[in-house]
Order: sequence, then structure tokens, then C-alpha cells
Amino acid sequence: MTTTKKPTTTVTMTRPPERRWSIRARVLTGMMLLVGLALLVAGTASFAVQRHELNQRLDESLTRTVKEFKVLTETGVDPRTMERFKHAEDLLYIAMQRTLPSPKQGMLALVGNEVRWTAPDIVNTRLEDDPEFLEWARTVQDANHIRLGTVDTDITTYRAVVVPVSLPADHEHGAFVLAYDYSAEAIANDRNLMIYAAVGGSVMLVAALAAWLVVGRMLDPIRRLQTTAQQISETDVSQRIEVSGNDEFAELTVTVNEMLDRLEGAMSSQRQLLDDVGHELRTPVTIINGHLELLDPSDPEDVAQSRDIAIDELGRMSLLINDLVTLAKSNRMDFLQVEPTEVGKLLDDILDKARGLGPRQWRVDYRTEATVSLDPVRTTQAMLQLCANAVKFSAEGSRIGLGNEIVRDGQGNTTLRWWVSDAGVGIQAEDLERIFERFGRGQNSVRSSGSGLGLNIVQAIAETHGGRVWVNSEHGKGSTFYIDMPLSTGSKEA
Repeated sequence: MTTTKKPTTTVTMTRPPERRWSIRARVLTGMMLLVGLALLVAGTASFAVQRHELNQRLDESLTRTVKEFKVLTETGVDPRTMERFKHAEDLLYIAMQRTLPSPKQGMLALVGNEVRWTAPDIVNTRLEDDPEFLEWARTVQDANHIRLGTVDTDITTYRAVVVPVSLPADHEHGAFVLAYDYSAEAIANDRNLMIYAAVGGSVMLVAALAAWLVVGRMLDPIRRLQTTAQQISETDVSQRIEVSGNDEFAELTVTVNEMLDRLEGAMSSQRQLLDDVGHELRTPVTIINGHLELLDPSDPEDVAQSRDIAIDELGRMSLLINDLVTLAKSNRMDFLQVEPTEVGKLLDDILDKARGLGPRQWRVDYRTEATVSLDPVRTTQAMLQLCANAVKFSAEGSRIGLGNEIVRDGQGNTTLRWWVSDAGVGIQAEDLERIFERFGRGQNSVRSSGSGLGLNIVQAIAETHGGRVWVNSEHGKGSTFYIDMPLSTGSKEA
């Protein structure tokens, strides 16, 4: 017993993309981080500078007072005796009388380890009420040099100076103590920082709101592009984005609209191609099917006739398919293989190949000797197609002329012009435009004589060279088909 194993079907689940930050949010976040960092750096630098200036100002004030005290010690006299100071207590008393503390400054005088003099009652900073500060002052006064430093206590932080006093005639030593309430002085600096932070925060909020509106307006074309893209379907590509402004987004909008125009044209051309191909293939299929249905297998003559008809129709279908493949390739980047080509020699080669198309009087009207960048194979294909049309619509033995020349217009443009002229039946005026359309035929054309794509292929080859194909014809007197190819700067005329 044989068991057949069922094939395994693999189902791939497509996960929806994870929700990410929008461009608007990312731009806004990045800008706010940048602005916040700038404000933080500026605020920190400003705070450091102000704190340094505060320290410098306090130290300069204390140093100035110390210098004044030294001058008093060295040159001053006791007002009571009008002689030099003999007792430290008297010197300290006079010094404190002549010193006017600032609002956040305090002072006192130590004699021995006791507080002998204190600042007037109007002074708010009472150094004598801080035991930790007094202990520090008593400790450093024994050193025989001035002590300037910062003192941290449970009450506050001080920036203080202690000036030891020792007179030769006095066995008691003393100290002049002057200090700033550093914490109180720093409050103003900290207040400025808080104001700066509040203003900076307000500025960031205003900047965030402005950036939100500006970035939203800048990204509006992207949103319209998204909306338009969602509205586009396989059957409707008529939606376009409204262009506003003249910036890069406006240029993007114009580019997308041009892309949609090309897409709409390609889809319209595709639909038209499918309709035309369906119409063109339906006829030979119907003919073959009809003859096969009516075929009498017992009649050899009927079988042979039906076979010939089927082969003829299948050959025309093969020709149509080959021409459609050529047209499809014309949209590819590798359709042309451009190379420097001697167009005079190429014209001679085309003429040699054209002679086999039919018994006509083949002539070269004019030959230019130049080297031009083009695709010789596609150019030969286009010219031979025009030659085949000339043979088809002209009498046997009539004249067909080929030529090429370089044409210059008044604007400095240079064009290589190819042509094929005949003395055939010509083209009626109302058919001049229609003959270049896909499956387009003039009234002189015979349906079974071709696919109806020949001139359309010639037009595709001319356009891929950056040029065009056009015709000058008079009904009953013949036609001249022209192919114009703009010359590149590298082309050289012989």
C-alpha cells in the first residue's frame, strides 16, 4: 500500500510595522534636546562665572578691611592718650568703631578666648550667636598669621577672615574677626539662576509650540502625498497633490505628480495595449477556429487549404508577438547599445540590406560623413522598417531614396536626420497622425500585410535616441519619413 504524502504549505505571516515616532516628533525632540543642552551649558557657565565673581568680591572686601586694619595698627594712635596703641583691646575697639559692616556682614573682637566686642545691634549677621563659628575663630587666632577661609556651620556658611593682634606692651593677644554670611550672599546668585531656568523653560515651551507648528506645516506635503498614495488604486491614478510654496517639498510634490502622470500614462497605454492585442489576436484565432470547425477531414483539398490558412494566421500572430516584445523592451535601460558610429558607412549597409526587400530603384539621396553616438542595430531596424513600408505602398520598379545629413537650426541645436522617400500612393491628411499609433493603419493599408506596429516601433527607437519620427506626404505622390536624432557633444563631423 502506497501512502502519498501531502505537500507542506508554508504560510508567511506579515507583521505590521511597529509604531515609531513620527518625523515631527523626532525633529521636535531633537531640537528641544539641543536647545535644552545649550541652555544648560549657558546656565552652568553663567552660574559658575557669577559664583566666581561673588567669591572674588567677598575676598576683595575682606582683604581691603584687613589692609585698613594693618594701617590702623601701624600708624594709628589711641584717641584717649594720643599715643600709639599699647593694648590689643583698645586697638580692636577703635577698629570696630571705624568699620561699617555690609547688610550681610558681621564682626567681633576676641581678647584671649573671650568675645570682648561685637557689632552694633543694627547688624543682622551675629557671629557671636554661632558657637561653631566662635570655636573656629578661637582655634585659628593662635596662629601668628591672617587666616582667610570658608566656614560651614549648622546655621550657615561663612566667608571669614581672622586677623591676630599682638602688641609688644600687652601680654594679652586678641583677634579681629570679620565674616560674610556666604549663604545669604549666594541666595541672590541662586535667585538669578532660578529666574534664568524659568525663562529658559518658558522659551523652550514657546519654541516647542512654534517648532510643532512649523514642522507640521513643512511636513504637510508629505501627509498629502500619503493621503494621495492611499487613494491611488490599480484602476484610478488620477489623484494629484496640490503644490504649495517654492521650497524642496514643493519640488518633491511636483516630482511625485510628474511620476503619477507617467504612471497614469503607462497604465493607460497598458490598458490600450491589452485592448488592441486582444482585438488583433481575436481575428486570427477566430479565422483558424472557424476553418477547423468546417474542415472536412475526408477532403484532402479542404485540409490543405485550411492548413495554409492556419499557418498564415499563426505566422501573422508570431510577427505581432515579436513586435510587441520589441516595444516592451523599448522601456528598458538596455534597449539601446550606443556606440560611436560612422553614419555614412551605416547608410551604405542599410541600403545593401534594403535591396532584398523588393525590386525598386534604390538610391542614396545624400550621405553625411560623420561619427555619431547612436545604436547602429536599432537605427538599422528603424530604417529597414521604413524601407519595408515604402516597398509595400509603392509600385515595382519605382524609386526609393535613402539619406542622412546633419541639420543645424537657428538656436545652435544639431540633429542627425535620416529619411526614406518613395513615390508610392502617399498618405491621406487625416491619417498622418494615426499611422504612428499602436496598431494604427491608414486607409491605404491592408490588414493582413503587417502587425500594425511597425511605425510604432520606429517611433520608439527614435524617442529612445531622444529624437522623433515624422512624415511629409502627399496623397498619390509618395511619402518621405524622417527620423531626427539630436547629436551629443561628443559627435564629430568628418
